[in-house]
Amino acid sequence: MAPANLSEPGWTIRQGQAVWRPKTEAPEIAGELLVATHRNGQTFLQFTKPPLPFVVARTTTNRWHIEFVIDHREFSGHGQPPSQFGWLHLARCVAGSAPPAKWRWEKFPEDRWRLENRISGETFEGFLTP
Repeated sequence: MAPANLSEPGWTIRQGQAVWRPKTEAPEIAGELLVATHRNGQTFLQFTKPPLPFVVARTTTNRWHIEFVIDHREFSGHGQPPSQFGWLHLARCVAGSAPPAKWRWEKFPEDRWRLENRISGETFEGFLTP
């Protein structure tokens, strides 16, 4: 998948803060979040704990890619993103799409939100600038 060029027309970029808990008993990790959505359906997400990116996720209408930078792990595929990678669904939820069945999306006042996997306990909470 070619790198996303977020300076091209059509991208909406939002930045903020997020807290990620990989599973119920895991510690929370706080960091900076960049979410970009393109009017053609593409998404780009980067979660950073300065100075390093932790997670970079990207989707198009028929492909997906996720990189866990600090673990040196990458996954990619065709079609809809698998439901186990919440990062791949977070940008779509921010843009107004519903998450997969085992996930719950909640929006709160002041551009706050929460995405939770009801089975694993993985959660994402944060806010993004409008």
